Amino acid sequence: MTVAVGGGPGAGETDVLVVGGGPVGLALGLDLAWRGVDFVLVEAGDGRIGHPKVSTVGPRAMELLRRWGVADAVRGAGWPPGHTLDVAWVTAVGGHELHRLRLGTAAGRPVPAHTPEPEAICPQHWLVPLLRERLGVRPDGPVRLGTRLTGFERGPDGVRASLTDAVGTRTTVRARYLVGCDGAASPVRKACGIASPARHPTRTLRNVLFRAPDLAERLGARAALVHFVTEPGGLRYPLRAMDGRDLYRLTCPPGPADALEVVRRALAVDVPVRVLSDTEWHLTHRVADRYRDGRVLLAGDAAHALSPSGGFGLATGIGDAADLGWKLAAELAGWAGPGLLDTYGTERRPVAVAGLEESHRNLRRTLDRRLSPALREDSPRGEEARAALGRQIAASDPGREFDAPDAHFAHRYRSPVIAAGSGAPGDAEGRDGPEGPEGAGWDGTAVTGGRAPHVWLGPGRSVLDLFGREFVLLRLGPDGTQETGDTEGTRALERAFAARRVPLRVRRVRGEEAARRYGRPYVLVRPDGHVAWQGRRPPADPAGLADLVRGAGPGADPGGTARDRTASCEEAPAGAPPEGGG
Repeated sequence: MTVAVGGGPGAGETDVLVVGGGPVGLALGLDLAWRGVDFVLVEAGDGRIGHPKVSTVGPRAMELLRRWGVADAVRGAGWPPGHTLDVAWVTAVGGHELHRLRLGTAAGRPVPAHTPEPEAICPQHWLVPLLRERLGVRPDGPVRLGTRLTGFERGPDGVRASLTDAVGTRTTVRARYLVGCDGAASPVRKACGIASPARHPTRTLRNVLFRAPDLAERLGARAALVHFVTEPGGLRYPLRAMDGRDLYRLTCPPGPADALEVVRRALAVDVPVRVLSDTEWHLTHRVADRYRDGRVLLAGDAAHALSPSGGFGLATGIGDAADLGWKLAAELAGWAGPGLLDTYGTERRPVAVAGLEESHRNLRRTLDRRLSPALREDSPRGEEARAALGRQIAASDPGREFDAPDAHFAHRYRSPVIAAGSGAPGDAEGRDGPEGPEGAGWDGTAVTGGRAPHVWLGPGRSVLDLFGREFVLLRLGPDGTQETGDTEGTRALERAFAARRVPLRVRRVRGEEAARRYGRPYVLVRPDGHVAWQGRRPPADPAGLADLVRGAGPGADPGGTARDRTASCEEAPAGAPPEGGG
C-alpha cells in the first residue's frame, strides 16, 4: 500500500524532511518551527530509549535551547539541584580516591559571567521526550515515530522520499530539502557517497546501565557526578550518575565477563545492583568530507562522530542545527544568495574537526596514564602508587574535560558571508580571536565570525535574547548615543536590507559592560547569534554588506558547489554495525 501524505500545504509536500529523531534532529525541528518553516521529522524508533547516551548539555547548546523556549524545562527535567557535580578519580567507587575536581552543585554554583545558561544535566531518556513533546507527534505535530526512510530521489527542485511505517504502510513525501540527522552510521550520508574517514583508531567499548538504589547513601560525601574508575585490571573509564538518584552507567572495555561481575568490580561498597542493559558500541573519530550534496544536507553524528570525552558531540550537533536552520529558512523565504547554503559546511565542519581533536586529547589523557599494579593494595607500596598517580592526574589539567568555556564559545567562522578584515565590503573592522576549542586567550569579547557575547540587559534578560529571527544591528555605547551623522548610515543599511527582503532590526544597547565586550559601536549579528560585521561607524557600502551576509556578495559561488543532480538512494541493509555510541 502506498499513500501520499505530508506536512505542507499540499498532500505529500513539505519544505524540509528531517531524518532522525535524536537530540540534533529535534533541535533542528525546534529551530525550523520557531522560524515558521514547514517540515516533517521521521524517526525509525518508537520513541523509547532503553539505554540513554548523552547526559550533560553544554552551555552554548543551552543558550540555543533558551532561544527555542526549552532551557528551563531541560534544567527542570529531573536532575536534583543539590546533587554534586564533582568528578573523582578512584580505584573503585567508594574505594581509594586519587583526585577530585570540586564543581559544586547545579543549585549552588555561581552563574558564570560569559553565559546566562551554564551546562545542565539531562540524559537522553529525559531530553529526547522533552524536545519531541514540544514539537508534537503526528497527528498533532510534525514528528512521525516508527517511520523509516527507505529511499529518496533528488532533482534540481527538491527530494522525493519514500517512507515506511511500523506496519508496512509506504508513503511518499516531496520536500525542498532533506537533512540527514540519522546517526554515525547515516544511511543518508552513505547514499550520497560522502566519505567520513576515521581520523583516529576506532575503539570498541561496553556500556552497562544499572540501578543501585543504596549507592548514593553509602557514598555520602564521597559521591560524584562522574567517577573515573582507575585500576590496573583494565577499568579506567567513567562510571556516571545518570539521574542523581539510583541510575548509573559504567563504561568499560568489552569482554566475556558478566555485566554484574564487572559492575561489582567497579564498586568498593556492597550494595544491591540490578543490571538494566549491556551494550557494545564503537568509539569513532570521523568528520564527513562534505556536509551538503545538492538538496541533501547532514547534521549531528551523520556529519561528525566525536569521542564523548568533553561532551562536544551533542554541543556540536545542536550548533549545526542553529547554523543550518536560519539558512534553510532564508532559502525558502527567497532572500538567500546562491552561496549561503554552501557556507553551512564551510562554517560547521572546522568546528567538528576542532572538537574531534579536543575530545581525542581528553580521551588520550585517560588512556595514556600508566597504572601501577599496586594501586589497589592496602599497603605502603599501594599508598605511594596512589599518591604518585594522584599527582600525575592533577598535573595533567583534568578539569579541561569538564570546564572549558572556550571549547564551546571560541569558534570563529571564516566564510564568504562573514565580513572579517578591513578589506571586506562594508569596511569591516574585524578583530582577531581564537580559532577553535584550543582557543587559548579567549576572553569573551566580540570578534567577527565569533558568537556574540552575553551581557545582562536587566534581571533575567540577556543581549542574546535579542538575536534569532533576523539580523540585528547593535548600536552600542556607554549611553547608547552615536554621532548625528551616523543616523543616515544606519538608515541606509536598513534600506539595503529591505530592498533584498533580508530581515533586519536595529537595537540600541546601553551600558559600559556591553560597550566593553562588543568593542565597536556598530555590530551586525546574524540570526544564529554570530557576529557578521563590526565597525566604528555604519558601513560605507551598505548594499555590498547586505549582499555579502546573505551569500550573494564577493566570494559567493553563483553556481553553488553542491551537485543538484537527479540521484537515488536505496535503504541501507538492516543490522549494520554501529559506528558511534556512549
